[in-house]
Amino acid sequence: MGAHATVSGGRYNRSVKRDLNKRIMALPMRVKLKFAWRLFRDPDTPLFAKSVMPGVLLYLAMPIDIIPDFIPVLGQLDDLLVLALGLGLVLLLTPRRVIEDQLALLE
Repeated sequence: MGAHATVSGGRYNRSVKRDLNKRIMALPMRVKLKFAWRLFRDPDTPLFAKSVMPGVLLYLAMPIDIIPDFIPVLGQLDDLLVLALGLGLVLLLTPRRVIEDQLALLE
């Protein structure tokens, strides 16, 4: 695929993507939640990306999991995996400009 990654928001190299990830990870948890809420409310965030967020929350709230929570370690890992994949999908589907705008407002 080369040095560039294609995202719905345009083309940018991996170092820019890593920079965005670092900026998001550097936010305190409370601010990360605010960031997610702002992405969800932004009219430029695609509907499919918005629909992933409640889907992840519903999965985490459901008592039925892929791997039951009573199994030590693995039970919690599937929840973390779903959360990470869901958030990654939201970021992948959201235009880079929207992510950068919301990050700039919160930093």
